[in-house]
Amino acid sequence: MLGGKRVSKSCLEMEAIGEVDELNSWLGILIEEIEDDFKKETKKLREVQKDLFLIGANLASLQMPKTKSKLADLQACRLVNLEKWIDAMEKDLSKLKSFIFYTGSEEAVKAFYARAICRRAERVMIALSEKYEVNQLIKQYLNRLSDLLFVLARWLNKQEGVNDVRWEKI
Repeated sequence: MLGGKRVSKSCLEMEAIGEVDELNSWLGILIEEIEDDFKKETKKLREVQKDLFLIGANLASLQMPKTKSKLADLQACRLVNLEKWIDAMEKDLSKLKSFIFYTGSEEAVKAFYARAICRRAERVMIALSEKYEVNQLIKQYLNRLSDLLFVLARWLNKQEGVNDVRWEKI
């Protein structure tokens, strides 16, 4: 951990850091997939990766208040940026009236998978916040990031001419 404290690899803090790291890694795969065709989205996803590194550092310092005070905190404007990006993409999409399957173009499927990883990271973060004081903005950021990744997947499908595949009750 930051500050040199040793912890078990199976502790909740390491699990949370690992989930954020896996999400960041998967975003790297998504970026590689879309960077030639979607420059603006690639640039925004790289900013998200920076945010995730900052979140990871903050998680690694939870047990060390002196170390934590030296770290930069996630800024509220980063959450606002996610909201604006979601709103911009949703303007191009039809309203959802049912659940959809997580399928479509290769790019969209990777965004849907990143969303699933983000949701898992968020659940671990909530559990961690029962043990430590986790910055509320970090929890909100992961929640909104998962929503963004869902909308991004739908948006990528639309760009590729792929329709949502709606789930129908049997």
